[in-house]
Amino acid sequence: MRFKRPDKKNAESMLDAAEREMRFTLTLKLDDASSSTIVRNIYECFRTMGDALLVSKGISSEDHIMPIRELTKVNINTKRPLNTLDNLRRLRHNINYYGYNPTRSEAQDTLSIADNLFWPLLKEIKDRINE
Repeated sequence: MRFKRPDKKNAESMLDAAEREMRFTLTLKLDDASSSTIVRNIYECFRTMGDALLVSKGISSEDHIMPIRELTKVNINTKRPLNTLDNLRRLRHNINYYGYNPTRSEAQDTLSIADNLFWPLLKEIKDRINE
């Protein structure tokens, strides 16, 4: 972990990019060929959001664990536990580094995670950055 100057403008840009990418990903048709892309894209949107939160605090992460951990620390009420984001991180790791092909059910669960966690987290993080 490196400390640097907090950068709220960069954090806002990162949040906008995560939101754009999420909106696009949710338009993809779910099938066997698209399941890994959907899982990876959704995970990257969450990771980018976590990075934005860190950047707004002046912290530069060196791995994917820190941004996800930062998201799980956010104190908001959601329909699913925030710790499921770490499971999503592991699933994406298996896809990228071990050639795992997620099942349709895993991709549907990832879509459910996005639906239940992304928008409340995005709102909360935007509010924190704009304080």
